[in-house]
Amino acid sequence: MKLTLFDLDHTLLKGDSDVLWCDFLINEGVLDREGFAQRNADMEARYQAGTVGLEEFANFYVGTLAGRTRKEWEPWRQAFLRSHIVPRISRSAVELVNRHLDAGDLVVLTTASNRFISELTAIYFDIEHLIATEAQLQDGIFTGRTTGILNMREGKVTRLHNWLTASGHRFKDFHSTAYSDSINDLPLLKAVNHAVAVNPDSRLHAKALARKWEILHLAR
Repeated sequence: MKLTLFDLDHTLLKGDSDVLWCDFLINEGVLDREGFAQRNADMEARYQAGTVGLEEFANFYVGTLAGRTRKEWEPWRQAFLRSHIVPRISRSAVELVNRHLDAGDLVVLTTASNRFISELTAIYFDIEHLIATEAQLQDGIFTGRTTGILNMREGKVTRLHNWLTASGHRFKDFHSTAYSDSINDLPLLKAVNHAVAVNPDSRLHAKALARKWEILHLAR
């Protein structure tokens, strides 16, 4: 059996879902441009460098959802998909995913971005299985905090094992492949049989060369 794992941001998507979500909310007037834009840019830079704390990163972005229900956010989420996500998905990314789907692989989208803003992207790719950071709901309202194990760094491996166990599978029973752009996904890439660095950042590129991993440059 073949298991194929795709990171989302900067791998299948040209950009970061969380950062793009904030840009979208700023454009919509939901977030204050002057007070938020610089914090957003700083958070993205520290994540790419692998220097930001996981809780700080996750709660910063999930915090944008606070105080509203899924139903209240839904029109914005649909507009966000159309305006900021779909235009940043290349044909080559779609074709790559389709090759694995057509081959009958168990395909999983695994992302540090929260489920609410990433699940429509998974649907767009026809990927049934999504592992993502979970946003906490209380009485149906987003609290602005995460819940459970963050789907970041080592957490991606833990969450994957937990998901497979809950689905009645064992990781060792699969020939596994993972695609990612980021040094943050090094634990996941080291865990699989076949690691693919996709348009990798400089640190991951160096690791991929040293470990003789495949390096893939998707057209943008």
